[in-house]
Amino acid sequence: MDDLGTGAENTWCPGCANFGILNATKKAVKKLEERGVGRDRLLMSAGIGCHAKMFDYLALSGLYSLHGRSIATAQGMKLANPDLKVITFVGDGDSLGEGLAHLMFAAKRNADITVILHDNGVYALTTGQFSPLACKGFKGPSTPRGSIEEPFNPLTLMLEAGATFVARGFPGRQDHLVDLMVAAVEHEGFAVIDVLQSSITFHDTFKEHNGLVDELDHIPDTIDDARVLAVRRDRLPIGIIYKVQRPVYHTELYGDANPVARRKPRGERLAAIRTLITPRKK
Repeated sequence: MDDLGTGAENTWCPGCANFGILNATKKAVKKLEERGVGRDRLLMSAGIGCHAKMFDYLALSGLYSLHGRSIATAQGMKLANPDLKVITFVGDGDSLGEGLAHLMFAAKRNADITVILHDNGVYALTTGQFSPLACKGFKGPSTPRGSIEEPFNPLTLMLEAGATFVARGFPGRQDHLVDLMVAAVEHEGFAVIDVLQSSITFHDTFKEHNGLVDELDHIPDTIDDARVLAVRRDRLPIGIIYKVQRPVYHTELYGDANPVARRKPRGERLAAIRTLITPRKK
């Protein structure tokens, strides 16, 4: 049976919500194939952290990136071959700490990639230090008396940066998360899903989130309406918070060109390079 597995030993903690994200991704890939997006067009990247083991356990082509750099890697893939659908898995520390500038500018330029944000508020791979999304007062190895910092709100950050598809998902609502992933990949433009991913060992928020999530029954009409939902604390709306169409980065940059499919023969490319690097005679 083709379950998109790799056979690699899974080393996530038992009960980790990453299992739910992995299973949802596998189901989303199957749905995308049914809708005409074959896995030969799907490419993935990941940063460094527990989230990045998705790369080990998911049988899709791609590139294991550096800490905070997977979004830059994904943009490079898309620019090289716009026919691809590129998915990048990131952690909250990975993408909103080391990789914050890459995340913000990818949203700003409307890079046509999909970002799956594993949001658990800790650096779980290194035993639970507080992250940019850790709640104020969070106690961990790096903040034994409690964090004194207010966390980022990833949804409002992405709305202000210019993301054209902003959503929140929850692995406890598996079918709902699958549909969000499919919609994000099919969206033409920068798509981000903030997935409420409980770290069962270092920041177990599953019961809290399970009691607070509400599935949206429609997409907000305006960005102002989206902001209202994004800042709610009494409930956690899940679904598409904001969606709009505007020109994507690669088409604004070079139209319908495809550097991989339409590249010149190797001999011509080498000749052009030699021309560029050969000193001109005075």
